[in-house]
Amino acid sequence: MQPGKQVDKKDDDCLLLASTKPLSRKRRGNGRILPSGGKRILKKLRVASNRDNDLEDEMLVDELEEDKMDDDSSLLTSTKPSSRKRRANGEILPPGGKRISKKRRAASNRDIDLEDEMLLIDELEEDMELRFLLKLRRQSRSRSRGCKKVIEGSTEETGVENCEARDTTASPKPSSCSSVDDNNICAATDVKGDGEDDLKCHQCMKERINVISCTNCKQKSYCMRCVKQWYPHMKVKDIEALCPFCRKNCNCNGCLHSTGIIQTSKREIDNREQAEHLRYLISSMLPFLKQICEQQSREIEIEANIQGISSSEMEISETLCYNDERVFCNQCATSIIDLHRSCPECSYELCLSCCHEIRKGSFSDCGELKFQYMNRGYEYIHGGDPLPDSCPVKTSENCLESLAKWNANDDGSVTCAPKDMGGCNNCILELKRVLPRGWISNLEVKAIELLRVWPTEHKTLETENTGSREEILKKAASRDGSDDNYLYCPNSNTIDEDLLRFRKHWLNGEPVVVQNVLAQLAGLSWEPMVMWRALSENMESETNSKLLEVKAIDCLAGCQVEINTREFFEGYTEGRTYDNLWPEMLKLKDWPPSDKFEDLLPRHCDEFISALPYQEYTDPRYGILNLAVKLPIGVLKPDMGPKTYIAYGIAEELGRGDSVTKLHCDMSDAVNILTHTVEVKLTGEQQSSISKIKKLHEAQDEKEGVKPSRWCSETDGHGPDGATFTGGALWDIFRREDVSKLEAYLRKHSREFRHTYCSPVERVDHPIHDQSFYLTSEHKRKLKEEFGIEPWTFDQKLGEAVFIPAGCPHQVRNLKSCTKVAVDFVSPENIHECLRLTEEFRRLPRNHRAREDKLEIKKMIIYGVDQAVKDLEALVNPS
Repeated sequence: MQPGKQVDKKDDDCLLLASTKPLSRKRRGNGRILPSGGKRILKKLRVASNRDNDLEDEMLVDELEEDKMDDDSSLLTSTKPSSRKRRANGEILPPGGKRISKKRRAASNRDIDLEDEMLLIDELEEDMELRFLLKLRRQSRSRSRGCKKVIEGSTEETGVENCEARDTTASPKPSSCSSVDDNNICAATDVKGDGEDDLKCHQCMKERINVISCTNCKQKSYCMRCVKQWYPHMKVKDIEALCPFCRKNCNCNGCLHSTGIIQTSKREIDNREQAEHLRYLISSMLPFLKQICEQQSREIEIEANIQGISSSEMEISETLCYNDERVFCNQCATSIIDLHRSCPECSYELCLSCCHEIRKGSFSDCGELKFQYMNRGYEYIHGGDPLPDSCPVKTSENCLESLAKWNANDDGSVTCAPKDMGGCNNCILELKRVLPRGWISNLEVKAIELLRVWPTEHKTLETENTGSREEILKKAASRDGSDDNYLYCPNSNTIDEDLLRFRKHWLNGEPVVVQNVLAQLAGLSWEPMVMWRALSENMESETNSKLLEVKAIDCLAGCQVEINTREFFEGYTEGRTYDNLWPEMLKLKDWPPSDKFEDLLPRHCDEFISALPYQEYTDPRYGILNLAVKLPIGVLKPDMGPKTYIAYGIAEELGRGDSVTKLHCDMSDAVNILTHTVEVKLTGEQQSSISKIKKLHEAQDEKEGVKPSRWCSETDGHGPDGATFTGGALWDIFRREDVSKLEAYLRKHSREFRHTYCSPVERVDHPIHDQSFYLTSEHKRKLKEEFGIEPWTFDQKLGEAVFIPAGCPHQVRNLKSCTKVAVDFVSPENIHECLRLTEEFRRLPRNHRAREDKLEIKKMIIYGVDQAVKDLEALVNPS
């Protein structure tokens, strides 16, 4: 596979020459090339739409006649066994798999099933439609040859209507699915006004002879072609009994863009339980609200001493801040929620944490990261020699450290930052506020008083819900002397009353895996092509053209490449390789390319939310224990999802270029559901090629002084108890208490890892937040041997939801091609971890990928307490 074009990349620190093949064209059984997608009718209709070309129409009719002859003789001319396809009953088909030939064969068989009969009618109907359109076009031209002026506004539809009045036996003109009004698709019925059956397929909106009508609703019908393509697991009798529309899993264009079809909330919460949840939420957040108040009170006292007045007499001016903008510290990029200092001359803004560090003399500017990995060429990535003049930047020049000193004045005031740090160094920074004076301190008093008067019922609720049922546990680690080697893995149909069991494990920072979360749903298809069709058919032409190509991550080089969307999804199902047969692993992150998943795929969004376990925590709209939903209307909110992650994957661990999400730590809690998988198996030729290339990798490691990792094949694909991994994705989640040892191991062995362009890791700013490492099975073995720690390791199966607590480093490797959907949430149990991570991020280099405070956890805390207090007051004192 040859390198393609280079694309820009904002988030990553490099580019890759994309190895993509040109869009393939398909061939018919007779060798004639069809356009991409292989739909003959599209080609014919395109030719038929040329009203002024009689010669093309004549050729098209000849082609139809040739098709019949080719189909009849294709069995005699096709002799290569490698290109033949077999039906389920073992019957050999000619190359190209011509469906018309298969059906003529099957027609002679008296045991032909109903699906084959209806598909045969469908194919014949298509040819009838085309012949009718050609005949119509010729008649129209013969009537208009005497006319000197062509009316530009005439359309095919007018001719069709006139001809239908004369010839009622002809099939009507097929209509395009994408041309149907999305807002009226699902509301329209498939019955004519006079009561005669219109035989219109609800999926494609084409009028067909061979449709399956639903006996339940007696309105919707589906043609066999759509059933085969979009509902391959449904039988004719199932659709007749209850069609996809009645089952609420219809994936037609209109239904996929409809909301309210299903109820996303699983159960109702009564007032008593709501009140208990709100009380628990307030009591969990109150300690952190007190910390914010204390920090602000100290700064007010310092300012009062500077001005020589009492704090009660001091006036604090307000900073103009709109709801749709974020205010960040110019120094550490942390979100500013209320009190801060600002320069009256250059508007440089400083958070209270930075002010405190400057006064203590512990302030240090990390400077700006200058390091960038060099592209050493395609051959180097695959174990060959690097391109000339492609040596990496020296480590000593990687980061430009700031030499400026920044100290506070004797009275505690702070001068604006030096010019090389973005300030003017002229004025004293003034104390400013964003919220009304005393709003946060008054909120604290109100919360304390409300908790005092509201009676506690937590123990009673716990007694009612705990029950005597045993927990379902799954072994995920083999730590000596540890009682947390097993993870809580309940089934989705038994968790309605298990919230407190979940909370017990969640408080301990343990992951939770919920099984079969998709089993209780309507069964909407999560196949990537279904989602892509829903997007492409409802976008404007300019936006739709952008969806024809996607930006994917090449896992071998760790950089973005551009690839045709259809080619990407074909590789998702069938696999892709480089020219040397090494598997090409690609992944899409946060696709569709927007943070408005709910707007672009509303039906899938509803289905995902309805599948979420423990919705009190996870519901991104109304979760009563989810701090992320407490922000008021108008305030800019962080992007918490849902987001889709679509990636290739194979079972074998390659060592380089595996389909992985590298070790990282999210700022908040998250839940990840595996919604679709496809198993891609390697051929014997690929296996042989992989073995040879791995030897090249080992030789390259030795040549560059990189200590090669010893392969530990006996542990590949097996869990702690020796069980074989059969799921779609392999997870490794580390305990919070093991983070320091994990970081020490990564710093010690950093040169044994490769990152962008397969270059050895040259610089480590933060072993986890850099997202430069993936620990193979061999590295996990060495980690336990040297530092005595190991992660929870388990495979995620289709339909399982994985809960990842904030502050737990984790990595994922795809064992199959996977589609996952994830959403972030903020639970009261893990607020302290969100604050800790925020503090870690603010100490990273200025342009580090993880440095920005995207979560704004302090803002969530104050608004979360405010909203919970209002809701609890409404329950205590209903109006």
